[in-house]
Amino acid sequence: MAVSYPNQYPVSLTSEQRQSFLDITRVGKAPASKIRHAQVLLWSDVNREEGRLSGREIAERLEMHVNTVDRIRKRFVLDGEQPALNRKARETPPVPPIFDGHLEAKLIAICCSPAPEGRCKWTMELLATELKKRSLVTRVSAETVRRTLKKTSCNRGVSNAGVFQSEITPVSSRRWKKSSTSTQRNTPKRNR
Repeated sequence: MAVSYPNQYPVSLTSEQRQSFLDITRVGKAPASKIRHAQVLLWSDVNREEGRLSGREIAERLEMHVNTVDRIRKRFVLDGEQPALNRKARETPPVPPIFDGHLEAKLIAICCSPAPEGRCKWTMELLATELKKRSLVTRVSAETVRRTLKKTSCNRGVSNAGVFQSEITPVSSRRWKKSSTSTQRNTPKRNR
C-alpha cells in the first residue's frame, strides 16, 4: 500500500487562489482532471477551516491513487498554480512524423511528374512504392501518402498537375439546364 507524505510539500493557498479553485470546482466548465486537481489542492490547504485532509483521505474521496495526490501537491509547491491544475503539454508527438518538409516536397514532385507507363495517373499505392523504390523512406503506407497529400494542393497526375482543378461540370451549366428543360417539355401529361 502506498504511503502519503503530507508534510513533505505542504500546500498553503492564498485567499485569491482558494476562491479561484472554488470557482473551478463549483462552475464545472473545466475539464474533469482540472476540477479534481483543484479539489486536491483545496482539501490539502493548511489554512482550510475544517482542517487539512490527509493524502489517503483525499485519494479515497476522489477515487485516485495517493501518489497522484502527492504529485499534484508537489507540482503546486515547486512549479505553481497552473502546472498543478493543467496537464503538461507534450513536447514531442507519440509517433514521429514520417514526412518532413523535404520529403513532402519530393512526394509532390513525384505527384506532379508524369504517371508511370500504362497508367493515366498516380495512385496512392504507386506513390508509396515509388517512394520506397527511390529509397526516400524504408516503409510507408498508401494511407500515410494520402493524408500527406490531403494537406497540400497537389493533384495526382492530371495534365496540369499541382493544383486541384474541378473536372466536374457545375450544376448551373448550360448543358445541364437544356437537358433538364427538354426532358420536362417532352414528357406527356397524364390525366388523373
